[in-house]
Amino acid sequence: MPKAGIIYNDLKPIASRVAIELEEKLTAAGWDVCVTSSIGGILGYANPDSPICHTPIDGLTPPGFDSDMKFAVVLGGDGTVLAASRQVAPLGIPLLTVNTGHMGFLTEAYLNQLPQALEQAMVGEYEIEERAMLTVKVLRGESVLWEALCLNEMVLHREPLTCMCHFEIAIGRHAPVDIAADGIIVSTPTGSTAYSLSAGGPVVTPGISALQLVPICPHSLASRALVFPDTETVNIYPVNIPRLVMVVDGNGGCYVFSEDRVYLERSQYSVRFIRLQPPEFFRILREKLGWGLPHIAKPTSVELP
Repeated sequence: MPKAGIIYNDLKPIASRVAIELEEKLTAAGWDVCVTSSIGGILGYANPDSPICHTPIDGLTPPGFDSDMKFAVVLGGDGTVLAASRQVAPLGIPLLTVNTGHMGFLTEAYLNQLPQALEQAMVGEYEIEERAMLTVKVLRGESVLWEALCLNEMVLHREPLTCMCHFEIAIGRHAPVDIAADGIIVSTPTGSTAYSLSAGGPVVTPGISALQLVPICPHSLASRALVFPDTETVNIYPVNIPRLVMVVDGNGGCYVFSEDRVYLERSQYSVRFIRLQPPEFFRILREKLGWGLPHIAKPTSVELP
């Protein structure tokens, strides 16, 4: 009996309803189905009284999910996709992402396309696009205090008020640099269209094996976004602030103290997205972000010379 999964955002009534209908349809077709909420992929939120909420990377796997699953359907927006990625990336399960949210930059299909998309997934008529992830760790000495998988970005900044922070950053074996900024973003190519883009970083196409370091509001004209190979590791040391907060994929994280360091490297795991058509990143940029649209609107009611 083939096996499939469903991961849905249980805070969205439409996603909850579609999850039930989808489970019934797959079961009637002879599939073994496991259903879970994307809440299981949400990282713990730290607070001053509990500065480290640590769930090991392999501790996010939903019950019943295993590497024998042919695919899993994700019902939600981009946040749901990010959570589901953390839940199943270690298992290598392909994800069919269906948008029930707003922008849905990471999703493959809309709800009205779900019947056809499901048929293609059931018979294996699709391509797999792999997206690189980061392993993010907070270490004190050599002890791992906290770790997480990251698909978009890691952000390190002061809380609750913005103020100038100094970071000593070492990329690979290169000489450490000192950056003064409101915060630091380390982003994957997938995350280059998220917070990194808003902070002035470049768009990096998903097929590039690279990471980028983006200072947030840097106190120097020379401190610009840096793109470097994802074979390099990154170590970040807070210099002048006794406590910083780290956020991964905009969803959770932990506090980082002056005696800690943040360590990042490309993860051994990748997210495997089902693509019903050959991946076309520029089309998504155009549809979702308006990239490459004509800068002057051309009237359609008159004949231009």
